[in-house]
Amino acid sequence: MSSTLSSARYGKDNVRVYKVQRNEDGTQDVTEMTVCTLLEGDIAASWTHSDNANIVATDTQKQTVYITAKQHPVNPPELFASILSQHYIDTYPRITAAHVDVIVHRWTRMEVEGKPHPHSFFRDGAETRVVGAVARRDKGIDVKSGIKGLLVLKSTGSQFWGFHRDEYTQLPETWDRILSTEVEAAWNWKTFTGLEEVQKEVAGFDQAWKDARRITMETFAKENSPSVQNTMYLMSDQILAKVPRVESVEYSLPNKHYFEIDLSWHKGLKNTGKDAEVYAPQSDPNGLIQCTVTRQSSGAKL
Repeated sequence: MSSTLSSARYGKDNVRVYKVQRNEDGTQDVTEMTVCTLLEGDIAASWTHSDNANIVATDTQKQTVYITAKQHPVNPPELFASILSQHYIDTYPRITAAHVDVIVHRWTRMEVEGKPHPHSFFRDGAETRVVGAVARRDKGIDVKSGIKGLLVLKSTGSQFWGFHRDEYTQLPETWDRILSTEVEAAWNWKTFTGLEEVQKEVAGFDQAWKDARRITMETFAKENSPSVQNTMYLMSDQILAKVPRVESVEYSLPNKHYFEIDLSWHKGLKNTGKDAEVYAPQSDPNGLIQCTVTRQSSGAKL
């Protein structure tokens, strides 16, 4: 043969899971997730020789997600993803790596007549909590936590000036602009030796998510940002300082533009510069700024 299968993985995507927790005090908690499982290992023969003997069917993977959700906690999602990924390694000798990604959809408890309702919830935004766990045979478990879909905007307190200019540049410098973005942030934990070590970090996972979310929004709001680049670096640096077990932080921030509209053509109406009040939100094209900030002791300084 003139070709070689250089990599392969397969699994079940978009497994929707909802779990209700019935508490002794009569209240209920709910968790809704979308789960993706992908397996690697001694599976090449399925591609190259039509031999499925080592293939764990994707339907089996789906049923395993449901059973694991029934038999184990689904919160924090880092623990659930680790339990699930380790299960595939422990159960199937031919599987050498199991990837589990979890999206947690947002349900917030309602307040009715000024009190938290025991079993009613509402979706208060598109933001999701995301987790990825990879269990590798004899190599521990790698966990990545994050936030996606967190829309933020401030109407002032952002600048962008001093950038390179040449014959292709039309963008004017500005010392006051609208700043809006859809936050995609992730933090990578130091490799866990196994499930036992993951379980010891259970409280830390939720606290890290709360801290990262708070740091992101507070820094966004309070910083008179000279650039999206600088703001995201400050966010990353603070998360690393707050969560010692995290090795690196990643941000991907699209710059959602709002352009002034010149209305002077209509009876001299002023709507630019200090008089701007009405803007045209832009869907595309948009700026996209990304970075990875690594703890200095574990990698090269950026």
